[in-house]
Amino acid sequence: MRAALFDRYGPPEVLYEGTVPAPAPGPGEVLVRVHAASVNGGELHGRAGRVRFVTDVVGRGFPKRIGMDFAGEVAALGSPMSGLKVGDRVWGGLPRVFGAAAEFVVVRPRYLAFAPDGLDLVRAAALPGVGTTAITALRDKARLTSGERLLVRGAGGGVGHVAVQLGRAYGAHVTALAGGRNLGFVRELGADEAFDYATTGPGDLGTFDVVLDTVGTGMGAYRRLLAPGGRMVSIAFDLGNVAGSLGYVLASAVFGSRRVRFFSGKPTHALFADLTRLVESGAIQPVVDTVYPLSRIADAHRALEAGGVRGKLVVKID
Repeated sequence: MRAALFDRYGPPEVLYEGTVPAPAPGPGEVLVRVHAASVNGGELHGRAGRVRFVTDVVGRGFPKRIGMDFAGEVAALGSPMSGLKVGDRVWGGLPRVFGAAAEFVVVRPRYLAFAPDGLDLVRAAALPGVGTTAITALRDKARLTSGERLLVRGAGGGVGHVAVQLGRAYGAHVTALAGGRNLGFVRELGADEAFDYATTGPGDLGTFDVVLDTVGTGMGAYRRLLAPGGRMVSIAFDLGNVAGSLGYVLASAVFGSRRVRFFSGKPTHALFADLTRLVESGAIQPVVDTVYPLSRIADAHRALEAGGVRGKLVVKID
């Protein structure tokens, strides 16, 4: 089968479309024919070798695979299962390895859910990873409630553009911090206020009950914007100072009432199913910046690294 591969760690140019053996589902597993996969920030770090403690543990040899989340249809079942049949439209993620950018993936049902009715599977591929991350951040970690003030940092990007929509759905007053060209875009998504991060510093923003940080730098300055009892959730660390970022998160848990929480999403069926319901209700919709064919996987990575992506980049497999 065709798959995105790389033979060494490095820049986007190391990626190429190659051929690997097609997987077969074992008992309790599902074979999914992938229609499309998205490009996520974690994959950039994996491809570049910045997180070798993860990528080498799950497979030391090359070539390595890429891709974290996907949308497609059930191609085969390793054993009879209630609720799933060949041809079902599904979306989901790979829990511990890369490899979603391929014609087929094998996954257990707990990492799948039915894709939303009426949503094209290529567009649907933009949402599984970032959508479940936004739900976990705002609903489960920050416990955002109606009437609270929410700041979304990096509001025009993958997780950020979903968080703006979700914050609006939860009844929060949403302030978006984004690039200048994306201010109108985030307002259309539901932001009550939008500011250009290049010209607006933390001291110009006021106070918030919840801060969602998708950037990872300057955590101290944004934590100071929290009202008493406020919560800051970060999904990104400053890779130039990982130890300092971790220390800051731990210190916030000990000193003061303004907590900083960090998590790395590992969504399961329940979260994917929650996301499906939110999409079908109209609360969240995917925004796809560009769709690339699998043969241009390197271009997709290059575009995400360059920045300025509005919503998500998607790689179409078939």
